[in-house]
Amino acid sequence: MASSTVQHRSNSRWWSALRRRIAAITVDAPMHVRALVRTDEIWLAMLAAVVGVLSGFCVYLMDFLSHHFHFWFFALPNLDEGLSQQTHIDPLRAIFVPILGGAVLGSVAWLLGRYRMTNFVDPVEANALYGGKMSLRDSIIVAMQTSFSNGVGGSVGQEAGYAQFGGGLASWVGQHLRLRRNDLRVLVGCGAGAAIGGAFNAPLCGAFYGIELVIGTYSLPTLTMVVISSLSGTLAVELLMNGGVRPLNVVLPTHTPGYAYPLAVLLGIIAGFVGIAIMRAVTSLEAVFRRTGVPIWLRPIIGGVVVGLLGSITPKVMASGNSSLHTQLAVVYPFMLAVALLVMKSTASAFSIATGFRGGLFFAALFMGSLLGRAYGDVAVMLPFAHGVPIGFYAVVGMAALATSIVSGTMTMTFLTLESTNNFSITIAVLMAAIAASLTVRRFFGYSFTTWRFHLRGETIRSAVDIGWIHNLTVGRMMRRNQYITQETTAIADFKTEFPLGRTQYVVVLDENQHYAGLAYPSEVHAPDAAAEDSIQHLVRHRDDFLVPQATVKEAIRAFEKAECDVLAVIDGEETRQVLGVLTEQYALRRYSEELDQRRRELSGE
Repeated sequence: MASSTVQHRSNSRWWSALRRRIAAITVDAPMHVRALVRTDEIWLAMLAAVVGVLSGFCVYLMDFLSHHFHFWFFALPNLDEGLSQQTHIDPLRAIFVPILGGAVLGSVAWLLGRYRMTNFVDPVEANALYGGKMSLRDSIIVAMQTSFSNGVGGSVGQEAGYAQFGGGLASWVGQHLRLRRNDLRVLVGCGAGAAIGGAFNAPLCGAFYGIELVIGTYSLPTLTMVVISSLSGTLAVELLMNGGVRPLNVVLPTHTPGYAYPLAVLLGIIAGFVGIAIMRAVTSLEAVFRRTGVPIWLRPIIGGVVVGLLGSITPKVMASGNSSLHTQLAVVYPFMLAVALLVMKSTASAFSIATGFRGGLFFAALFMGSLLGRAYGDVAVMLPFAHGVPIGFYAVVGMAALATSIVSGTMTMTFLTLESTNNFSITIAVLMAAIAASLTVRRFFGYSFTTWRFHLRGETIRSAVDIGWIHNLTVGRMMRRNQYITQETTAIADFKTEFPLGRTQYVVVLDENQHYAGLAYPSEVHAPDAAAEDSIQHLVRHRDDFLVPQATVKEAIRAFEKAECDVLAVIDGEETRQVLGVLTEQYALRRYSEELDQRRRELSGE
């Protein structure tokens, strides 16, 4: 009996020690991993690979949900077939499924609005403004909304959900490991890029998506991490989806003749203007719904009506159009049919996004671009010198050009074409068309679809380049709170006694209500011509020159230049004028220079 008791106590102590050890490892693990990531890039690469695998699983999960939604809601004959590749579906289902789905989305939007959960931060905004910080909860909500929107026939792509889910998961991991700002931004790019690479079975496309669209800058260390993540994400999707997305079945030339290049450039320019029209249409519809006061819960129902009516004519305008892209490239379309499908798909996509169906225009732009290229090719082949290039060439070039004009990412679309077709001969033509489309949009519009929506919200985001450090480097964070203060009625003699030369270069002056009245300089007060019995009131400078704590460092520097002074007081507001501190131009310029140098070192990989 005594022996069993001793044995029980020994086992209990052993188990308690093991639990304490496991708890210590669990608690300290993030700290150890963070230390390893900061000291050795190999560990950051391993973390990027893990994030890539997780992003690949996110893609698989969203694709699984959307395919099953299509199969259940539209009674498709085969689970492996996409909605948009069908030649015919039940007209009643085509009409009422998007309407009922819109009702569900409208109800969800109303509920989220009540709980003020509407301003979801996407990877581009997170990297541009918040140093890569995203909410995993918000990302999951966006991903599920995207899958459902696509599943009920909304003419939107899932790439926004893929990137949001992958980027949000990467950000969550990075925040728990307390990674540095730049490392967290890179990890978010890894997550989003891996998701896109897995979705298209195109790791280089995913890598450049992460670089061009989510991180915004090229550097060799950054590119290495994103490529590793994209490769691991693509491999994960291939394993989970039995090989992943198959290559495009399209007839392409084995050698691109010289006359095809200027034709590709012209197609790129046309695609640029078409992309501008589509982006303008989406935001114009959104403005119409806002001005007319249509309730937020009713808008997706209206969008569902439009999509349903168009879908009853042809299912090819429904969902993202990705499955239809794979089938229609192998089919010959008459010119008018290609134009009609392009107009219908553009209308369905514009109404879907404008009314609240969650998703993006990446997949849809690829499908619409292929239709634009087909229509363009039907005209081009009538030229006496251009009959030797198959229509598929123009379809693929148009696909990349229109996607570039809407989404941006010239290299992203070029590598997508290369990896989707396994044809290197058309790569130069695709790149030229993508560049032409990008330049056209930049010259006549100035934004991609993502940055255009940021612009309408009042944000100063033109890309994912990190400008958040400027917003974080505020006057409130730089100011010095301990300052010399005196009253406006102080006599010059008293001022000289309290502030002898050499003690300070400036003194904050308050009025009788203890509000900011200006600055006094001891060097001026100590001048021989200053009467000792007078007050310092006539010597007070910069009465209307001041800073507020929320001003950025760039705004502070402009204020110093305008006031032509070396120091300014910081007050809480123009109405109350309570003094909070002071800021010198020298210190503001030094902090600004330090941050710029930090950005330079990040870009160069130092």
